[in-house]
Amino acid sequence: MPVNRNALIRYRTIDNCLQNRRRQWTLDDLIEACSEALYEYQGIDSGVSRRTIQADIEMMRSNKLGYEAPIVVVDKKYYTYSDKNYSISNIPLNNQDMQVLSEVASLLGQFKGLGHFADLNEMVTKLEDKIYSQKTHSTPVVDFEKNDNLKGLEWIEIIRKAIVAKNTLCITYQSFKAREASTFCFSAYLLKEYRNRWFALGVSHIRNKPLLTLALDRIQTVELHADEYMENTRINLATYYNDVLGVTKSPGQRDNEVVFWVDDKNAPYVVTKPLHHTQKILKVVTDGTIFSIKVIMNFELERELLGFGPKLKVLGPRILVKQMKDLLRKSLEQYSGDSPIPQGSNLSSLLNS
Repeated sequence: MPVNRNALIRYRTIDNCLQNRRRQWTLDDLIEACSEALYEYQGIDSGVSRRTIQADIEMMRSNKLGYEAPIVVVDKKYYTYSDKNYSISNIPLNNQDMQVLSEVASLLGQFKGLGHFADLNEMVTKLEDKIYSQKTHSTPVVDFEKNDNLKGLEWIEIIRKAIVAKNTLCITYQSFKAREASTFCFSAYLLKEYRNRWFALGVSHIRNKPLLTLALDRIQTVELHADEYMENTRINLATYYNDVLGVTKSPGQRDNEVVFWVDDKNAPYVVTKPLHHTQKILKVVTDGTIFSIKVIMNFELERELLGFGPKLKVLGPRILVKQMKDLLRKSLEQYSGDSPIPQGSNLSSLLNS
C-alpha cells in the first residue's frame, strides 16, 4: 500500500512521541507535534486535523502497513505504546523496501574501495548485510560494534537539524560531576561519536561564551530557542579533534609528544591498530617497540594507555609518567586491605540482588 510523504512524516512523528515516555501524550499533543513536523519538513502551515491523526493511529495499529503498533490509551486520555521497546522503525522490511534497498546498495557498492569514498565502505557493508539477513531470514554475518542501551540517541536528529538550520537550542544538562542539572542556550557546531557515545560541540550563550563538548547521554531536554544563533568563528571544525584522543579538549591546549614502550607480543597489535593517526615507530628493541603519538593529554589518553596494563610503559613526557604512576598506585591500593564491598554484604548477595 503506497504511503505519501506527509502521511509517513506523521507516522514517524507519532512514533517518536510515543517512544518518549518522559511525558504523557494527549491527542492534542500528537496533533501539535505532527503539525510542527509537517511545517518543518514540508512547509505546510495549515496544521493537521483531529480526524487525520485519529485515522493515522488506526492505520498504525492495523497490519495494512505492517506496523501493528501496540498503541493504547491510558486513563482515557494519554496515548502510549504498551510495549516500551516498540518502534515502527524496528519492523521487518517489506518486499518493496527490500527492492529499493537492494538497488541503493548496488549503486553505492560501485564506489567501495575508491579513495574518495572510503567513508562509504562501512555504511555499504552494513546495508548489504541487512539486506542479506532479511532476505535469507538468517542472522547477520557482520556484527558491528553497538550499544543498544545507549542513552541520548534521541537528541541526535534535533541537534543535527539545528546545526544545519543554524538554530539556537535550549538544553537542560547534568554532567556526572554536577549535583543538579542546569539549563542554558547552546549553539551547536558539530556532532561527534567516540566509542559508541555521542557528543555535541558548540558554544554556550552564558557569560564568556565557553566552548563546550556535551555528552548526549547527559542531556535531559532539548528545545529550539529564539536566541540568535552564534556563528562559529573560533575553531576549524575539520581539524579541531586532530590532536586529541577522544573528545576532551580545551581551546588553546597544546599537544605533546607521548612516548611509550609496548612489549614484543603486543606491539604488532599497536602497529596494525594505531592509537592515533600521528603514531610513529621510534625504535624496535629486544623486548618490544617504542612508539610515539602527538596528542593532548586528557582522560581518554590515560584510560587508553592504562588499558594495556603491564604490556605498556609510558616513557615521556615526565608529567604523564608521574600521572600514570599515581593512577597505577591508586589502582593497586584498591586491591589491598579490605574489599570495598559495603559492610554486611558479600559478593554473592550483590550479584543476586
